[in-house]
Amino acid sequence: MKKFKTESQRVLDLMINSIYTNKEIFLRELLSNCSDAIDKLYYKSLTDDLSGLTRNDFYINIDIDKENGILKITDNGIGMTEKELTDNLGTIAKSGSFDFKKDDKLKDEDINIIGQFGVGFYSAFMVASKIEVVSKAYGEEQAFKWTSKGAEGYEIEPCEKASNGTEISLYIKKDDGGDNYSTFLEEYTIRRLVKKYSDYIRYPIKMEITKYEQGEEAKSYKETEVLNSMVPIWKKKKSEVTKEEYNEFYKSTFFDGNDPVKSISMSVEGAVDFKALLFVPETAPYNYYSKQYEKGLKLYTNGVMIMEKCADLLPDYFSFVKGVVDSEITLNISRETVQQTRQIKAIAQSIEKKIKSELLDLLKNDREVYEKFYKSFGLQLKFGIYQNFGMNKDVLQDLILFYSLKQEKLITLKEYVDNASGDIYYAQGKSISGIKALPQTEKLLSDGNDVLCFIDDVDEFAVKFIGEYEGKKFINATQESVSEENVSEEDRSVLDKVKNALGDKVFKVTGSKNLNNHPVCLSSEGEVSLEMEKVLTQQSNGESDIKAQKVLEINLEHKIFEKLKTASEEEIKELSEILYSLACLIAGVSIENVTEISEKIINLLA
Repeated sequence: MKKFKTESQRVLDLMINSIYTNKEIFLRELLSNCSDAIDKLYYKSLTDDLSGLTRNDFYINIDIDKENGILKITDNGIGMTEKELTDNLGTIAKSGSFDFKKDDKLKDEDINIIGQFGVGFYSAFMVASKIEVVSKAYGEEQAFKWTSKGAEGYEIEPCEKASNGTEISLYIKKDDGGDNYSTFLEEYTIRRLVKKYSDYIRYPIKMEITKYEQGEEAKSYKETEVLNSMVPIWKKKKSEVTKEEYNEFYKSTFFDGNDPVKSISMSVEGAVDFKALLFVPETAPYNYYSKQYEKGLKLYTNGVMIMEKCADLLPDYFSFVKGVVDSEITLNISRETVQQTRQIKAIAQSIEKKIKSELLDLLKNDREVYEKFYKSFGLQLKFGIYQNFGMNKDVLQDLILFYSLKQEKLITLKEYVDNASGDIYYAQGKSISGIKALPQTEKLLSDGNDVLCFIDDVDEFAVKFIGEYEGKKFINATQESVSEENVSEEDRSVLDKVKNALGDKVFKVTGSKNLNNHPVCLSSEGEVSLEMEKVLTQQSNGESDIKAQKVLEINLEHKIFEKLKTASEEEIKELSEILYSLACLIAGVSIENVTEISEKIINLLA
């Protein structure tokens, strides 16, 4: 028995037990090797002017022998000589495919070699106790068989084989505890793995499938089927694919019952060449706004899936996008994950720009569909502005929508600015009707101003990071803005008494003539608004030290103020508590002692 040239059982153990995290990828690796072997022969037919060979002549075959526990994979590719078996299989991390890829002549040929590291073959030892490889090189008379049971070594001997190519026989391990190896001898499992990892290998992958006849006895029979699609939909020209075909691919691949609102096809050539097919869903998955949701695009290299969810290809604020990316990028040794390279960053930047461009196009040309999308994912866009201290505001600020009280519909910030002469007014609340009923917004609307409704907790935080939009500031309608010059000394004296009665409950008490028929309202001064305080308190389970500077505004023209002027010190204290509580209720701020306030109101009415 020959020893592996690395003379290292430890190395092979590393290949089997550490490099690969998922046993099922062994089939992907072996099928990729078969595809490479066929590509090499096809390339040889072009360069050596071999007659009678076309792409249609090549195939990969899978046979299942459940009785003997053998999974066999066969190709009619270039095959290997005895020396090549020794070099490629007898030396761990020796890659014939990598050497082949270095041939400069390949640059102008349509040849996609997948292998790089020469370790993929050994992943088969994760599921097999013994491996036999029978191979006959193209143009050679003699075939050879390579046999190994793992790290102790291998044997090579002459054997018979009718035609060129390679036949790999895996003697599947017996089931052991939690490891159900026998599943790799099931037709369903093999079909699933081919579909998942190797669906777009360009050569047909064939296997005999059990079928059943119609009728009472339902007799079974075998029929050979092609398991893979071969031609990826994203590699086809846009003109060759219908909208319905894109939709069906999306629904079947990403398990969504609805059509996507947008399909985005990309073919980029430059510093990094890649193709991508992206989809914007109509509705959010049930777990989208939870920690359980995983973002990412399917990553393929030459038709072989390397990662099911490559998170680095999508920014968090576009995490709702589904799709696939196909590019020959640098992989780690197991080809299960990508290395953090400039290639990935370049692809991600191109994808980000394209998604933004397509969403803007949807917003402009199909507003109804965009608003349907925004209902599901608008919150994520606004979180994207808030995160990283507004770093991504330029990417996202033209994509967000808010309800306009004046126009009574969702509008963009651009649409607000184009229809207003001043700054951007907004009010935060739990509902549109609640915001509309606020005394401050009533006054602004009566003066001809528009007010944007901020319904989500993140809204006000997001615009704080936007700062200004086209030179217009964001003005909170509930922020106190009354000039003290409008208050007489007599009125100021009454207001001071109210402030003394309320103590630290309010930062200030002011008089206003802008409240229409409302007796009071609660506003705030400074950077922290009433709604921001609510959100921060909720997030910290009521223990937040960040508080709004509450301002009680009293309508100087309301009859309640006349009553305050003539009230005694004790009456002012009672009325102040009641007015403050009413202002809190209007503003949606909770009252500490509801029972006490109720008694004060009853006493006043009695």
